[in-house]
Amino acid sequence: MSRSVKKQPVCSDQQKHCSSWAKKQANKAVRRYPGDIPKGKWYQKLYNSWNICDYSFYQTKQQAIHEWETNNWIQMRFPSRQEAIQDWHKSYRRK
Repeated sequence: MSRSVKKQPVCSDQQKHCSSWAKKQANKAVRRYPGDIPKGKWYQKLYNSWNICDYSFYQTKQQAIHEWETNNWIQMRFPSRQEAIQDWHKSYRRK
């Protein structure tokens, strides 16, 4: 079992299902374009770049614990503090 962990506690949306879906949508837009596409990088203008998933969240372990202590809806989702920490490890620390 690998013991590698992330160097920074960042959770991004660059997961396989999201990035592959965005790529498929961009490819569809280029293939289905009715006009001629000139040579070069003009094909990038056919698909809105803001539709591509490219955001990330940064949260430390202490911030996650503080958020669990202050928000009731997180306490309903994770009844114990240990479960909240495990969720933080799952999202932000493990690869």
